[in-house]
Amino acid sequence: MPRNNSIKSILIIGSGPIVIGQACEFDYAGSQSLRSLREEGIKTILINSNPATIMTDPSMADHVYLKPLTTKSIIEILKNHPEIDAVLPTMGGQTALNLCIEADDKGIWEDFGVKIIGVDIDAINITEDREKFRKLMQDIGVGVAPSKTVTSFLQGKEVAQVFGFPLVIRASFTLGGSGASIVYSEDQFEELLTRGLEASPIHEVIIDKALLGWKEFELELLRDRNDNVTIICSIENMDPMGIHTGDSITVAPAMTLSDRTYQKMRDMAIKMMRNIGDFAGGCNVQFAVSPDEKEDIIAIEINPRVSRSSALASKATGYPIAKIASKLAIGYHLDELQNQITQTTSAFFEPTLDYVIVKIPRWNFDKFEGSDRTLGLQMKSVGEVMGIGRSFQEALHKATQSLEIKRNGLGADGKSYTDYNQILSKLEFASWDRVFVIYDAIQMGIPLSRIHEITKIDMWFLKQYEELFNLEKEISKYSIDNISKDLMLEAKQKGFADRQIAHMLKCLESEVYAKREELNVNRIYKLVDTCAAEFEAHTPYYYSTFEADVVNKDGDRINTNESIVTDKKKVIVLGSGPNRIGQGIEFDYCCVHGVMAAAECGYETIMINCNPETVSTDFDTADKLYFEPVFWEHIYDIIKHEKPEGVIVQLGGQTALKLAEKLSRYGIKIMGTSFESLDLAEDRGSFSKLLQQNDIPYPEFGVAETADEALALAKELDFPILVRPSYVLGGQGMKIVINEKELENHVIDLLRKIPNNKLLLDHYLDGAIEAEADAICDGEDVYIVGIMEHIEPCGVHSGDSNALLPPFNLGDLVLEQIKDHTKKIALALNTVGLLNVQFAIKDDHVYIIEANPRASRTVPFIAKAYKEPYVNYATKIMLGHNKLSDFTFNPQLEGYAIKQPVFSFDKFHNVNKQLGPEMKSTGESILFIDSLKDDTFYELYGRRKMYLSK
Repeated sequence: MPRNNSIKSILIIGSGPIVIGQACEFDYAGSQSLRSLREEGIKTILINSNPATIMTDPSMADHVYLKPLTTKSIIEILKNHPEIDAVLPTMGGQTALNLCIEADDKGIWEDFGVKIIGVDIDAINITEDREKFRKLMQDIGVGVAPSKTVTSFLQGKEVAQVFGFPLVIRASFTLGGSGASIVYSEDQFEELLTRGLEASPIHEVIIDKALLGWKEFELELLRDRNDNVTIICSIENMDPMGIHTGDSITVAPAMTLSDRTYQKMRDMAIKMMRNIGDFAGGCNVQFAVSPDEKEDIIAIEINPRVSRSSALASKATGYPIAKIASKLAIGYHLDELQNQITQTTSAFFEPTLDYVIVKIPRWNFDKFEGSDRTLGLQMKSVGEVMGIGRSFQEALHKATQSLEIKRNGLGADGKSYTDYNQILSKLEFASWDRVFVIYDAIQMGIPLSRIHEITKIDMWFLKQYEELFNLEKEISKYSIDNISKDLMLEAKQKGFADRQIAHMLKCLESEVYAKREELNVNRIYKLVDTCAAEFEAHTPYYYSTFEADVVNKDGDRINTNESIVTDKKKVIVLGSGPNRIGQGIEFDYCCVHGVMAAAECGYETIMINCNPETVSTDFDTADKLYFEPVFWEHIYDIIKHEKPEGVIVQLGGQTALKLAEKLSRYGIKIMGTSFESLDLAEDRGSFSKLLQQNDIPYPEFGVAETADEALALAKELDFPILVRPSYVLGGQGMKIVINEKELENHVIDLLRKIPNNKLLLDHYLDGAIEAEADAICDGEDVYIVGIMEHIEPCGVHSGDSNALLPPFNLGDLVLEQIKDHTKKIALALNTVGLLNVQFAIKDDHVYIIEANPRASRTVPFIAKAYKEPYVNYATKIMLGHNKLSDFTFNPQLEGYAIKQPVFSFDKFHNVNKQLGPEMKSTGESILFIDSLKDDTFYELYGRRKMYLSK
């Protein structure tokens, strides 16, 4: 049966601001869904309050409503669009599902004649209400952990008495495991039960008997109206039960599952999906498997929507789950749809992988001082990376190299833990760096059996680690001159970076690279093709690996490189790597727009990124996608292979910018602003000299490299003093100090964390107003795209401030200074592309805080508020294709737009929630107001003074 032709207009609910537990994977899902529906000629209306994403770009839907995700907004949209036939709530995570249920409870969908597609309310209720879920599983013969639902403190205590400890408490209707915890003893129980009851919007928790040490697996399913079900991907959590899947290292396909148990798990998942409701769409099912020969299976939960893992499964297999799920929601059957990668086989074809993927989460604990860094049932990570390799070891190494935490992979970088007790503690209380600590434990000689006993990680994974360590020991016996080709090839096939091999051989990275070339141990690229090369793939989506020489019968070496280089002019866009506080999805938005603009200029576009959650790593965003670490060795090999005209580094945040120096040193052209200018702006000392030469005021400052120098400077500068390291992101390490003791403590702490860094000490302008401007410059002319005034005073990081566009109480004299300073800085830095400048305003004088000649966090916000494609224009200028004078700027905004930061403090109890110079927000929303008399503005402005922490 083809699609349901009665559906001509669909409302899609987005996921709102990014918070821990619900991140940009839903931006990716929503973007795919919108494109999928528009292909069918369906009119799409989107509601989402997040300005930083591609999903809310005006090009994505017929109508985009940047409004709060409330039933009030839903009613307003349905009144404006009586033509809406259906609502698709499965692309916006838990937020969208919860809003859909609320609207259903209030009778809104019925009042407007809108039907829910992609899921049904019964399915949501069954899966969210843990007691209903437990009963249904019992009815259909699927095992679940012994559990009981409670809605009061007293009931909870009674259940604990019956079950005994350890127990698991899970809050109903929450996201990212909010309110969930493992209770090991009676003395913790009361506090954790109360926390769970408070976290649940319906004040309900389910108490489970803990399955600690059991293995955890996930399956991604799709189902159509004809009851066809296909399993897209199996995912194994390397970490056992007890750690939230969003905080677990995960592997696809499942590695340690017997085929018999896998088939049983498939059957159970299909039975579960069929019994929770009669709907067509996507589903994610999680299971626990006992770690013995019996391999008993217990169902943990089922999510009747695309999930965090759906994005991972899509990128792992190349199968666009959200795209197909959207088509199933409008009536198509799986066998009527095409596999988007092969373009010849049916979508009712289960992907087969001839490679391994490893996902590792990325945390930002340094932003949450005082937080509990132990991993558990409540998700705490803010982003993730994915590595693709021909083996688990290669994929694991690639993923660790993608994290951007100053590690080169596992071991062999001089950064291993060497304290026995510290290693044991980090293994026992699962730490964010446990992926590295396992290697350190093996290096120390701790037996695998002991590591397994503590962590309950399957022996298969631990033996993979042991093999890597044994290889490191073997290589360390040689030097760069006598290492054999076979040993070098084995090291590269297992994912060791050149830097690591250099560490083992006690030589330079460049020498290892030269030796590899001499030995002909070179990277080749393979296609991600969904079908283990059984059918030809048409989608240029690649990962790198190493292969032994293949020689044909005539003695000719056969090149098995599947990435064919064209003779078109090319440009590479460097992505922003994993999400983190200070560098979020707004840079992915910029990268995607950069790719689209370069394509419009006639370039073949090449994207390099390793973030599975984002639109930039969708297989059809760029002409070619290399799913590789944004790590020098990988980047350089791709550049040598593709020979582009140049590389764009301005759009991928600090990640891409940090590679500019090496690109410049190796003679690779940087499109737009040069490395020298980028470096000048980053080096705060040199930048202040440039301001001096241009008569632009800035707070009195000095540069210090030791605590003694800092204390001497303080006498000249006068307290309060703002201390900031050079070359950091999201205000990392910035602090306002008010006396010598605080100054000394902070400087010593910073130099320990970031050795050899220059510290800039500014006299802090107490009580100043903060503002910022974004501009585009073509080297000759400057256009200021927007000036924002912060509601919070100077000293709260710009990413944590509520910002108004346009400014609301800066006089003409101040605005003229802002414009004048911005233009002078843009031209003095020889900017070609984007520039963001931040200002402190005191007594009508405008001082410069900093300038960044790159895409900023605020560019997407301004672009959405003014309805102008600024990144598109800036990219065309970077490429030398256009001058500023070629564009007609016509910003449209009635009233004001407010950029509102959103925090995830609820994930971290006992954490300091005060705001200061170091950024802590995980996302943002946009709010439009007609005038300054709006209640929201009044409330924000009234609270501005209480924010600042010193």
